[in-house]
Amino acid sequence: MRRAIITGGARGIGWGIANSMLEAGYAVTVSGLTRAEVDCVPACEHLEAVQLDVTSDAQVEKLLARFDSLDVLVNCAGIIKRGAEFEIETFKTVIDVNLTGTMRMCVAARPTLAKTKNAAIVNTASMLSYFGGPLVPAYAASKGGIVQLTKSLAVAWAGDGIRVNAIAPGWIATELTRGIASDEARSAAILARTPLKRWGEPSDIGGSVVYLCSEAARFVTGTVLPIDGGYAAM
Repeated sequence: MRRAIITGGARGIGWGIANSMLEAGYAVTVSGLTRAEVDCVPACEHLEAVQLDVTSDAQVEKLLARFDSLDVLVNCAGIIKRGAEFEIETFKTVIDVNLTGTMRMCVAARPTLAKTKNAAIVNTASMLSYFGGPLVPAYAASKGGIVQLTKSLAVAWAGDGIRVNAIAPGWIATELTRGIASDEARSAAILARTPLKRWGEPSDIGGSVVYLCSEAARFVTGTVLPIDGGYAAM
């Protein structure tokens, strides 16, 4: 059975990915930042939930040390602090979680992934990798960095047999976007620009991740796949 780790997989987009990976026959380990997040993960065969702070070298190393084999790493842990990211300490925190945390997980997982045939890493970028975020400069900068990190690691680690790709979700209905989704005017503007005329759901993301980690994508690396209902096409 192939094994996957999904950081931030205890909720939101990460949880949607976890469900798809389980359906595809993976044994899945999801992480949450808090004990409360971990405790909310339902009991399920081939699924475990662990507490993890991706900004902690010690915690990341301890988690990866548990695995003799690993096929997939999905980096989905992330935060956003709308309106507060112009404060330098907040800016640094968001970068540390979203960008440096992703790199920390990739570096720690590399030796174990390199033992595996067709190992894959999937990072989480965003439409704000390409568009400016006036209220979220740190989030937008971190997601822009994810795109270049993904391409760089894809080139650097191809010789290890590790493919590195990213997804760029659009407007997905999660806890992080609840405030925007509940604002009638802002939600209407989003839907007006989205050709498929709806918000995405976490379950809309998982199938693309399963594909990127599969044998069907064995010649795909360094790619960033938009999953946005056509938002970026407008």
